[in-house]
Amino acid sequence: MSLEKYRALMAVLEAGSLTRAAEALGCTQSAVSHGLDSLEKELGFSILLRSRAGVKLTNEGERLLPAVRKLLSAAEQLEQTASSIRGLESGTVRIGAFTSVAVHWLPAVLQQFQQDYPKVDFRLLNGDYHDVEQWLTDGSVDVGFVTLPAEVDCECIPLMEDRLLAILPLHSRFENYPKFPLVECETEPFISLLQSSDHDARRALEAAGVKPNVRFYTKDDYAVIAMVEQGLGISIMPELLLKGRRDALQVLPLVPEARRTIGLAIAAGSSAGPATRKFADYVVRYVTESGRG
Repeated sequence: MSLEKYRALMAVLEAGSLTRAAEALGCTQSAVSHGLDSLEKELGFSILLRSRAGVKLTNEGERLLPAVRKLLSAAEQLEQTASSIRGLESGTVRIGAFTSVAVHWLPAVLQQFQQDYPKVDFRLLNGDYHDVEQWLTDGSVDVGFVTLPAEVDCECIPLMEDRLLAILPLHSRFENYPKFPLVECETEPFISLLQSSDHDARRALEAAGVKPNVRFYTKDDYAVIAMVEQGLGISIMPELLLKGRRDALQVLPLVPEARRTIGLAIAAGSSAGPATRKFADYVVRYVTESGRG
């Protein structure tokens, strides 16, 4: 069994085309195509449908995909453990993160980790809360940043309590308010993340018994901020996300107060590889020592 063929398959699915997958793998498109053809011959059935629009799995490929993810995850854990026994910390750590963590925490953590363990590689997938939980569940990542409680069967480490804040256009009627009453969300135009992503604001509003006057939905955190800056409405965002983005906004504490709990979920639990465990240690240390926890 050649793991490289299965890695090529996952690269094609993630990239959406053979050309982009070949670029990510550092090989030619023909090499990727040949590897997939060989894999289908070994398996005895087709796993990919190829067209000008891209690639997608056949029904048989869909059934095979969970086993492929488990195979590659187990292979990575094996490689990390063997490297640790040899006295070498190496391997690949796959990380899932949402925007605020990817922008404000991960660069510093990765820089520190790479200084101490230069042989460890990283793959970062950036998405919303729903994306990260899905990646943890299907084995696409080894560790993921989540908000707690999270609907994942993982070992979860609480990292930080992060305040939720109201963001409003400059010079709104709330300009002289010291705090923002959540009940005002029932009348003001509200800009919301998609329901699958909007755990934070939804929990705060539901706890206060408030039904927001939602006028716009988007999946992108920074799109919400930009829309508020343009006076299209108000929203609720975590304090960490707003770091460095307050100049064109009015930012107020909420009444009643609300927070989110950021956690780190380790997908493989007790069987996680040494490099994955070491990375988790670095995350906890960074958040604690920098005063963010």
